[in-house]
Amino acid sequence: MAGAQAIRRAHVVVVGIGGVGSWTAEALARSGVARLTLIDLDHVAESNINRQVHALDSTVGQAKVQAMRERIAQIHPACSVQGIEEFVDPDNWPQLLPEGVHAVVDACDQIKAKRAMAAWALRTRSLFIAVGAAGGKRLAHKVDIDDLSRTTHDPLLAQLRYRLRKFDGAPREGKTIGIPCVFSREAVAPPDPSCDISGDGSLNCHGYGSVVSVTATFGQCAAGFILDRIAQGSQKN
Repeated sequence: MAGAQAIRRAHVVVVGIGGVGSWTAEALARSGVARLTLIDLDHVAESNINRQVHALDSTVGQAKVQAMRERIAQIHPACSVQGIEEFVDPDNWPQLLPEGVHAVVDACDQIKAKRAMAAWALRTRSLFIAVGAAGGKRLAHKVDIDDLSRTTHDPLLAQLRYRLRKFDGAPREGKTIGIPCVFSREAVAPPDPSCDISGDGSLNCHGYGSVVSVTATFGQCAAGFILDRIAQGSQKN
């Protein structure tokens, strides 16, 4: 009961309301989280319909945070949802955070934003989870959660690990960093040579392709981790 009550009182921030973060936000809302803050400047595009839970023919062109807020209102009307139409960057983080936040989910695809959030989490010891790259992955059962120091087959998280160690004092090889991550142990499938490649290893999957069974699993794993930690934390108090 204490864990369920803690979840109903929780305030969770989800950064990036796309192929991963939209599923995270919906899972948190369906689980009874009292308050959500959703951060993303992007708008729903037709190309999002294959993997983003709020992407419908009727929502194309709408701000992603607004589409998600309206969807959650139909699922959990008592959930207070704040949408912030911004992209996180080193200049606005953590100023974008409202007061009273219990947890943050990084589901964005930009390495500078990921580093800013992860470095903040290390400094403040906040409840936080980062999500790796879903592009080029096809096997949902290969998705896992582990410390950033032990993630594999993920160039985006490899960049994050390198930058945190070089610039933010994160522990070196052989030591736990303290940033839990969702990632896939599956090797990245070769990109389609006929497509433009983003070249940044990001979640936007340009050329690599993405499948909803994987992106949704990433999002559900992130939500499950946060819900479990919130519930466990209530039992320790």
